[in-house]
Formats: sequence, structure tokens, C-alpha cells
Amino acid sequence: MNLSDVTTEGLSSLFGDDEFHARHLGPDEQQESAMLQALAAHSRHDLIEQTVPAAIRLSRPLALPDPVTEAAALTELGEIAARNRIMRNYIGAGYHGTLTPEPIRRNVLENPGWYTAYTPYQAEIAQGRLEALLNFQQMVIDLTGLPVANASLLDEATAAAEAMAVCRRASKSTSQRFLVDHAVHPQVLAVIRTRAKWLALELVVADIDSELAHGRLAQANAFFGAHLQSPDSWGRVRDFSAAIDALHTIGARVCVGSDPLALLLIKSPGAMGADIAIGSTQRFGVPLGFGGPHAAFMSVRDDIMRLMPGRIIGVSKDAAGNQALRMALQTREQHIRRDKATSNICTAQALLANMASFYAVYHGPLGLRRIALRVNAMTRLLAHVVASADASVARLSAGHWPHANYFDTLVFDSSGTLGGNSSSYVGGHGSSHLGGHGDNASEGKRGAIIDRAAMLGINLRALDVLGKPCVAVSFDETVGLQDVADVASALIGTNVSMAAVRQYADQFSVEPDSIAVGLRRTDAVLTHPVFNTHHSETEFVRYAKKLENRDLSLVHSMIPLGSCTMKLNAASEMAPVSWPAFANMHPYAPPAQTQGYRQMLAQLGEWLAEITGFDTVSFQPNSGAQGEYAGLLAIRNYLAAQGQGHRDVCLIPASAHGTNPATASMMGMKIVVVACDSNGNVDLSDLTSKIAQHHEQLAALMVTYPSTHGVFEAAIKDICIQVHAAGGQVYMDGANLNAQAGLTQPGLIGADVCHMNLHKTFCIPHGGGGPGMGPIAVAKHLAPYLSDDPYGNQFSNGSVSAAPFGSALITTISWMYIRMMGASGIRKATEIAILNANYVAQRLSACFPILYTGANGRVAHECILDLRHLKAQYGISAEDVAKRLMDYGFHSPTMSFPVADTLMIEPTESESKAELDRFCDAMIAIHGELQAIKAGTLDATDNPLKNAPHTALEIAGDWQHGYSRQQAAYPLPWIAANKFWPSVKRIDNAAGDRKLVCTCPPVSDYADG
Repeated sequence: MNLSDVTTEGLSSLFGDDEFHARHLGPDEQQESAMLQALAAHSRHDLIEQTVPAAIRLSRPLALPDPVTEAAALTELGEIAARNRIMRNYIGAGYHGTLTPEPIRRNVLENPGWYTAYTPYQAEIAQGRLEALLNFQQMVIDLTGLPVANASLLDEATAAAEAMAVCRRASKSTSQRFLVDHAVHPQVLAVIRTRAKWLALELVVADIDSELAHGRLAQANAFFGAHLQSPDSWGRVRDFSAAIDALHTIGARVCVGSDPLALLLIKSPGAMGADIAIGSTQRFGVPLGFGGPHAAFMSVRDDIMRLMPGRIIGVSKDAAGNQALRMALQTREQHIRRDKATSNICTAQALLANMASFYAVYHGPLGLRRIALRVNAMTRLLAHVVASADASVARLSAGHWPHANYFDTLVFDSSGTLGGNSSSYVGGHGSSHLGGHGDNASEGKRGAIIDRAAMLGINLRALDVLGKPCVAVSFDETVGLQDVADVASALIGTNVSMAAVRQYADQFSVEPDSIAVGLRRTDAVLTHPVFNTHHSETEFVRYAKKLENRDLSLVHSMIPLGSCTMKLNAASEMAPVSWPAFANMHPYAPPAQTQGYRQMLAQLGEWLAEITGFDTVSFQPNSGAQGEYAGLLAIRNYLAAQGQGHRDVCLIPASAHGTNPATASMMGMKIVVVACDSNGNVDLSDLTSKIAQHHEQLAALMVTYPSTHGVFEAAIKDICIQVHAAGGQVYMDGANLNAQAGLTQPGLIGADVCHMNLHKTFCIPHGGGGPGMGPIAVAKHLAPYLSDDPYGNQFSNGSVSAAPFGSALITTISWMYIRMMGASGIRKATEIAILNANYVAQRLSACFPILYTGANGRVAHECILDLRHLKAQYGISAEDVAKRLMDYGFHSPTMSFPVADTLMIEPTESESKAELDRFCDAMIAIHGELQAIKAGTLDATDNPLKNAPHTALEIAGDWQHGYSRQQAAYPLPWIAANKFWPSVKRIDNAAGDRKLVCTCPPVSDYADG
């Protein structure tokens, strides 16, 4: 449009509220028209009619707010955030204030080079992330004193539940009883309890010290395992060595929940004899975020490392003999073992694990120890100030419950004289999972303390300990002397001056006197050079940049992974993640302080319910796999309430994601596989037969739609009707929701529950392997059976993760995306995703057959290239093609899933036609190389595909190949302008698995020195 053509009416078009659509969507109108022409489709509407079955298409637009501009959305969300009240949170319970170093915030958390990368399955172009994750593992191994660690798990509570399952598999005991110490964090107990119920394990909650004293730990077949915690939820630091020894005599395995900062000062789980250690690295520079995302960890003894869930980063060699890193052992093992899988975990918390590992690199062992000593000193100072001001204070420190040894948490008994007059108690500020058992006077005193603290901008924790109404204080690295004075004032009821606190502080020793000598750490930790080198900001930033440069991410090129949806993560969507009003909220802060979060989540929940066609949304699941678990949990709870608890058969198509059968198995269900027909659809005759066979026991069907084969199955409504007629429920895996949003709805199709991968359809970035977020939407009849608040510890439905709203911080990203797109943008995004996929399929079909298409020859938002013939015709594998794509500057599509020797491509709506054409040109050029191999102009073994990828070092070195350096590194003209160099050659995965090394090698072992 020329400016001279603008009229008064036309001027309004310059202020369109849908301007973000053009930012998010790759193709412009001309590109869209060209692609439609190539597909012989008259319009997007025409293409959608050919692709999406008429029976499931929405006949109305989504009832969502109109789109707004980026600036307007940020302003609106900022007004919502202002309703949050950020206090000084000393609640603890596994969540602590922390200071994210600015170099980590700016260069990692807010850097798309780190947060837009994919899970490092193609290790040759992910060496930077892999090194950062290896550092994470080394950090965990050092701190926990156990030889093998993973990188990473979702949160501390789910890590504890996973550890229980490892104990059951590793234990020689035939017992089905699992012991949990009564002083673990309440949310940890809640999630363990849920997992135990559906694995048919008996949970025993008891005092481990009492069990040891009475000889019950060593009774034959008493327990197959135990979960302990130090420091525990009451702040005690204990040595469990004797208890662990006793449990070992009966073949039981033991897990110890750990705090990584405390482990700088206290005896490690490994030194106590533990088999497993778990915990959260949140306080290593990762914001509270109202509960997540945070990186949990697990470390184990050598003899059970192959039972450990999650991702392990291992050290191997590349084809040139140089050291190279890759994921080992359990990598995507669900897709191999399915219902026999170790775990259903697919998403990790890679971005947050990287932040935590960089925190350790940045501070080093001396810096971390200094932080730990300071936190402990502040805690000791508070104890001293309070005791000195009021000698009758009843801090729990004597009798049968000694609290002489502590790190950062103090518990005060408010049933005594502590707290003074109770007249100011108004209630509601400190409701706790353990509160409510004391007498009214004691409750009033506790309320007065918590109210006084709240008036000073401080949150404390109310809890009952052994029948006593108590107040807990947990300090962190943000605490200063004024904070100590304010907390002491709240506890005592009279003003404690800063001068008085400073006077006491001047008399304090650095020695952690609140930890007995026998409980202190004596061995050195974090001795590897990586933790002792990069402490100046100059050196640190250069190190972080060096690692970033070794990784391919969306800042380089499209990542065309099928079923993973690597779309734009817009800067405006990411911005609120760093806002203090969202980042600094404790997950158990009183509801009155979290009104902004609750408003934002309520709005997002309403929008997601509308998009899916369901009634209610739960945000508790903090990954897609957790969403699956929560969905099946709701179904099982519902069936039990209807007197149908015996129903336990889950039908799963053969093409399903491997997490589906793994999840169903974890929910105590019997998996029955339904075959697929020659077109990749559910085999209706086999389905009918299986339903008839299991009619009385059928609980659910788990189905992905569009199918994992990238096709809209026309019979999906009839499938749902059949399952319902047999008394079952339909669980829809939301991995492919990006092909549904705005065009159809799981609820309209006939499903009862659907999880949503917010890190796919709704723009949360993949973070190099996490964070993920998997909220579930359910029909009205399932809403009462959703998981409970884990901190409330009310076991009616059960809890699936540690925080009430899962990884709440990153839901702001999805809120921004939907708010800026609106109904029209959401639908258009889906249509463009389908257009882009069909365009790629059309361009490549002459070179690589499309394995499955729909009734009209169309694919959904992804397509599968059939490469199964390459080995016989050319001696080339799908892996060779995947590695060769790296030389062209692209990440491989999904390889060998759901069908071996195929590539599954999902271009997403955010890629322009120009980028799609570059990718297609690369694939067509690779096809040309195949023809050259067939013709004999390229050697059958010494060719660019077999030798891919090619590194800069190799190109600059002594060239021994029968093809040119130019063909190896610059096979198409446009590559030279923006060459991405893989940092290692093809990695030998098998060699690394045969001799697993998951710790940092000496610096001298690194190829670049």
C-alpha cells in the first residue's frame, strides 16, 4: 500500500490489533498463495476441507478475546501481575529465595540460543548443552556423594516417587511396604502416596528414629525401601547411617531427599550409605516462579544406574577418535520398552539444570560454601537473638525431638509463651498442611506471630509438629541482618533493633556451630577445573558463549521435528518470565498474595478449555508425561466413584507415543495394543474385537489425534462412541493439538480428557530438553476427580507434582501467545501449520515417498518420509540422512519414530516459504547424492552421507576423501553465507553405553584443550 493511497478509512488498518499474527506466522500472503498454488488448492479453506474430516470441524469461531498487540498484551499482563504481592518468603518446605546472577539471567535464561534448542538427540550439534548438563551431573555427584546422576527430573516430589519405583525394582525384598519418614516435605509425601496407590504398594509413614530404636527396620521382609530427608521439613539435620545399615540387612534400598546448598556443609547421602539421593536445585539461581519450573536431580549407586529414570549425559568418542558427549542408556527408552519402561518421563528440565550448573560454575566451591555458611549463620543468629530476648521461648530443641542440628530452618513452638498477645490474630495468613490441631489459645498465638510477620512483609510457615502448633522460619541467600531483626520482632512481639542484631552478629563465628562435627561434610566437592576457572564475569560469559556456539537452535534455522512443534517463542511471550512479580512468588504463599497469578491462570484455563472443548483445566502436571498420568488418574478416580474401579484395561494403538503405555502401566492398568491398518489409522476391526474381548474391564482408550502418523483419521468419532458404549473413557494425547486448535476440539470429537503440551502448541520453548508443561482439560464429569493440592496433603484424588499449579511461571508465555493471537490467530496458525506440512510433503514426495496420507491425499501438520528402501538401494540409513542434514545447517526431523527408518517432519506455522524451500532443497540435494552413490560417482562407503557430519577441523586438515571439501561443507551455494559447523563428528553411542561415564573428564581430555 502506498502512503498516498491511505484514506481516513484506510488509516485504521495501520493500527490493527492482530499485528502479532505477522510476527508469529512465517508465510506472508504472497508466499501463502504460491504454496496453495503448488498444492492445487484454491484457498486455505479449500485445503482444510480436504484435510480435516467434516464431521469434526468446528462450525463457529473460538470464543476467545479479540487479539491485541504485543504492547497491549504486555501492559494487560503487567496490570495482572501487579495484583501479586511479593513478600520476603521464609516458608521453605523445599522452596527458597535465590539470587540469579545477572550473567546467567541475561546469557542463558533470556537467550534464545539456549532456550529455543531441542532435546539433544542429535548430539553432534548439541555439544554445548550436553557439556552444561554434564556439569550438572558432576555437581550432583559431588554434592550427594553417589557415583551416577541424571540431568534432570521434574521436581523433588516426582523425583521421590520415581526413587520409590527404583527401590522396588532394585530391592531383593519381597515386601510391598515402603517406609517414608514422617518429617519429609508434605508435597513429597503427597506425590509418593499417589504413586504408591496405583503401583499397589503399601505406604508406611513413621518416625525413622523410632522405627530404628524399636528394631523394626531390620525385621525380615519389613520394607523393600525407604525415603528419608535431611535436612527434613522440620529443619533437622540427621545422620541416617544406622537406619540405612539396618534396612540394608533386609535387602531394602534407601533414598535420601537432599538440599544441594546444605550439602556444602553436611554429611552427604552417599557417606551415610544411601542408595539414591534426590532433591531440587531450585535454590541454585532458579527463580521460585510460584512452584516451577525447577530442575530436580537423582543420583544412585553404580549397581542400580540402569534402573534410574530420566536422561543421563555420557562421554563417548566421535568417528575421529575425539571426545564427544551424548545422551546415554535411557534416552527415549519408553519408545523401545513401552509398558516395561523404567519411567514415563520424557521431558526433563534442561534449561533449569543448565542454569543451576552455571550457578555452580559461576560461584565455584568456595563461593557456594560461603553462601551456605552465610545462610547458616543468619539462621543461628536468629536463634540467638530470639533466645536472648526472651529466655522462655520454646524453640523445639530438647526432649525426645532434638533440634540441636540445623542448617537453615528453625521451628518455634507457639503453644508456650512465644508470640505474646494473641489479640491481633485474624487467621488465614498461614494455613498449613499440618495446622489446626492445637488449642485455640495456641492457634491464636501462632496467628499473631504470622500476622505480625505479614505486616512486615514476611511469610512464615505454620505447621504442627508432634501435636504442637509451631511456626517455621527457613532462611536463604537473600537474607540480611535487617531481615533477621524483622523476623525476630515478629516472633517475640517486641521490636528488635538492627543495632542489637549487628551486635550479636559481631560475636558470631563462621563455623556452622548448629551442625555437630560428626554431621559435617569433610570431603572436598566440585574440584573439577570447570568449577574453579570461570569466576570473573569476563571468563564466565566467554565460557557460556563457547557452549552456546556449539548448539544449533531456532536462531540458526528451522528444526523440523515431527510431533515436537518447534515454533517461534516470541520475545514478547518470554518477557514476563523475568518479571519479579511472577518470578519471585513462593508456591505456598497465602492466596491473598497471589491474586495476579490466580487471575492469569484462571483466564488461561478458560481459554484452553474453550480451545479443547472441555469444562475444566488443571495446571498441576509439569510435563506432557505428567499430563498423561494426571488424565488417567482422573479417569481411574471417576470410575472408582461410579463403582467401576475394577475397570483397568487401557487400549493403546500401536502407533502411540511410548509414554502412553508407560503411563498406563504406572497407573496400574493392563495395556492392550490395538493394531494399525495399512494407512496408519487405527484398525477398526481390531479395535472392535479388543473392545468386545475386554468389555467388562475396559477403562480407557489412549489415542493421539491427528494420529502419530500425521493423518486426520475419519473414524475418530465412531472410535470414541464405541469406547463409551463399552463403559470406557477416551484419553486424547495432545501432542498434535497444533493441528486441531481453532478447527476442531477434542471435546467435540468425543474425548473425555486431553493433555496439552504448552511447550508445543502454546509456545513455551523446549529449552534444550525442558521445561515442559502438560496441563489437562477434562469434561465436566471428570472435573471433581482432578488431582489435589499437594501441599494441602488431602489425599482424596491424589497429587501428581510438587506445586499446586505445576510450572506456573512459564504459563505466562502461553497466556501472552493466546492473548495476542486471539481466536482468528489461533485458527490461522493451525491452518498455516497444515499448509506448510502439505507443501513440504508435496515438494519432497518425488524424492522420498510420503508414508501415510489422509483420504484426499493430504497430511495433517506433519508428514513421514519413507526411507526404508535406502539401505537396500544405496547402502544408506535414515541416520546417515539425519547426520548429513547437519552439513546443510539443519537439525534432523524425528528419526525412526513412529516407524523405523523414516523421518517425520513438522515444519510449524512459524517458518516462511523461503525457509521451507531451503530445507526442501537440502533434502533434494541429499537425494541427488543418493543417486550419485547409485551411479558410482560417489563411493558406496566413502561418501558425504556416511561420513557426515563434517567438522571445520576436518575440512581444514589432511583431506582423505574421494569427494571435495566443497561438497562436504558447502553442498549448496547459500550455506556459505551462514554456515553452522558441527563441533564433533558422528558419535559412537554404543561404545559410550558399554562403558558409561557421566562425569566431567579432566580438561586435558577435551579436544580443544
